[in-house]
Amino acid sequence: MGLITKTHQSYYNKSQGFIGDGSTGTFTLTTAAFSTIPSSVIVFVGGKEINTNNYSYSSPTVTFTSNVSNADVLGSNGTPISGKIIEIKPTGAANKFGDYRYISLNDIINNYMVAFVGDGKLISNVKKQDVLFHTKRGVQEFNYDISRTEKIQEIEVGTSLSIPMPQDYIHYVRFSFVDAMGIEHIIYPSRYTSKPSESILQDDDYNYLFDVDGTLLTGTPVINDRFTNFDNRKFTGEFGEEDMSYDANTGLQKLTAQGGRKGINPETSQKNGVFIIDELNGKISFSSELAGKIVTIKYISDGLGTDDEMKIHKFAEDAIYKYITYGVASTRANFPEYIINRFRKEKRAAIRNAKLRLSSLKISELEQVMRGKSKFIKH
Repeated sequence: MGLITKTHQSYYNKSQGFIGDGSTGTFTLTTAAFSTIPSSVIVFVGGKEINTNNYSYSSPTVTFTSNVSNADVLGSNGTPISGKIIEIKPTGAANKFGDYRYISLNDIINNYMVAFVGDGKLISNVKKQDVLFHTKRGVQEFNYDISRTEKIQEIEVGTSLSIPMPQDYIHYVRFSFVDAMGIEHIIYPSRYTSKPSESILQDDDYNYLFDVDGTLLTGTPVINDRFTNFDNRKFTGEFGEEDMSYDANTGLQKLTAQGGRKGINPETSQKNGVFIIDELNGKISFSSELAGKIVTIKYISDGLGTDDEMKIHKFAEDAIYKYITYGVASTRANFPEYIINRFRKEKRAAIRNAKLRLSSLKISELEQVMRGKSKFIKH
């Protein structure tokens, strides 16, 4: 049987279509259009959204009842006019495509149990929950190193200069701010300050203070306020109009504090700003020049955050089966070591193949990059 079971209309428009004949007022949704019949729908006739008072929906059936405000596409009894196209969409349907590239966690486990487990097969017997465990571990590892999908959030930095980590954040790929033209400019991590989680309170003699239970007293770190209010230009060497003065002798503008950039550190001589990650509290802080700017956070997750994410790219399907086989065998006490070593080698080879397939290196793109390096490469 073919793997594609949905209609083209269901895939591209997230809807199921019918054609009115002037008399039929009841239309039933089918699994040929929807993998799961929707619980609520929006109805269009002739490209016009129909007033919800003109139809009722009892899953999976839509029944037209009247034509109030829709007499141009619905008859007097509410049925769609003959020849008009009826389009029924789930409420809030996500405009998401490309799932054919992936195989779901359920399918991976079921395929593995059929192809690899049983008498005369690689694994004679194994519990399904053990396969589930190793499959999830494989999804995590593959998201880190092989088929990792970068997630991107767009956020405006407020006056607090701090934002929470995304809910499924594992590690960042890049932070950038977006200019007026939509171009991203990389924000670099700060190496010259940190984000203390707490400040220890002391008396006038610098002794630590404790409460009645003997617990150390803590307060808000001073470094946070100092960094927030710090003029980053003093550190980066950037100067503006206020740093310039008019020279009457030459009629030119000149830098007031001449020599002020002498000995500047090239690492810090950039005006994109910096960020600090507070790992303990799960927050990301930015330097003051990023206040009010749009920032993009590119990060990776482990692929287990939601049911929709638990999938593997088909280029890595063979690798996940090899990963599960090695995982199951290596955790058993009586499995021969030479067979475990064989499974390990097969897993590594399959992972290398998956990486090569997913690297997506195209000759034409490589040529385009090289054209920027040499004037002599034309076509």
